[in-house]
Amino acid sequence: MSAPAEVAIDVRHLTERYGSFTALSDISLTIRQGEVFGLLGPNGAGKTTLIKVLTAFLPPTEGTATVGGLDVVRDERRVKGRVGWVAAEVILDDEMSAMENLWVQAKLQALGPDWRERGTALLEYLGLGPNADWRVSKFSTGMRKKLEIALALLHQPSVIFMDEPTIGLDAATRRMLWELIQRVHREYGVTVLLTTHYIEEADVLCDRVAIIDRGRIIASGTPDELKGRLEADLIEIETTDRIDPDPLRALPGVQDVRADGRRLTLKVARADEVLPSLLGAIPPQMLRRINVERPNLEAVFLELTGRRLGTEEGPVDMRRFYGQILRARR
Repeated sequence: MSAPAEVAIDVRHLTERYGSFTALSDISLTIRQGEVFGLLGPNGAGKTTLIKVLTAFLPPTEGTATVGGLDVVRDERRVKGRVGWVAAEVILDDEMSAMENLWVQAKLQALGPDWRERGTALLEYLGLGPNADWRVSKFSTGMRKKLEIALALLHQPSVIFMDEPTIGLDAATRRMLWELIQRVHREYGVTVLLTTHYIEEADVLCDRVAIIDRGRIIASGTPDELKGRLEADLIEIETTDRIDPDPLRALPGVQDVRADGRRLTLKVARADEVLPSLLGAIPPQMLRRINVERPNLEAVFLELTGRRLGTEEGPVDMRRFYGQILRARR
């Protein structure tokens, strides 16, 4: 039997309160050395608060957390020396060059004179070598993100925290950054803790994912393990007024119905077989929105919470929707 992988991050019964508000509630998780671990959840779920605790910027109210075997409270300074952080917001100085930004980071980390050689190598590795003396104000968004990663790697951390690193980026830049994160993880061997509310991002990048909602971990596993929990389709319906869910539970193929005000979430064996009878049971004028989710991380979140992770879609185009149903049944 092979030895278990070394633990990079260990969190036990962590709670964080701000006055009467509980941002994190009894969080426990273990992240193995060398993996990309994702925290997937909506804005305000507690993702950034957890990163602040793990980077020793915020002491936990209750519970314990270690990074690389170091306690985030007792070994605060040593923890900060072993981690890198790529924040959601840009933390670069636009009036300085790329190399000057690295110099500031070297001073903050109390690095020796070899920082320059390491910084130059990082800029070359990230494709920024020709731009080392450019002011950052001239950098594109993608170049800025690359420079932030260079700053995070400069002091050779064992763990990098990436807090919503692709938020606000266009699709092309986001995919470029995905490829870069995968390459940095593979070639530098660092452990990555990534927070995101992008479903596809967690699915593409992460070895394992924990879904966090309202300060609690509600599920964890590999993306495939989480999707395998469903073994069903989900139909989400929003109506103009409340309706009785009991008649819907009696429809063939319906496994479960969750009602929350004017929102209904149905767990069904096959959505294309259930939809015709379902639409016959609800007056058309009461249908405001309808959506079908096949097994994916979005559907897992919907199943666990009764809510969608991303932005809600607008009212459905019923003519287009009925056309999709007919095509699915052929």
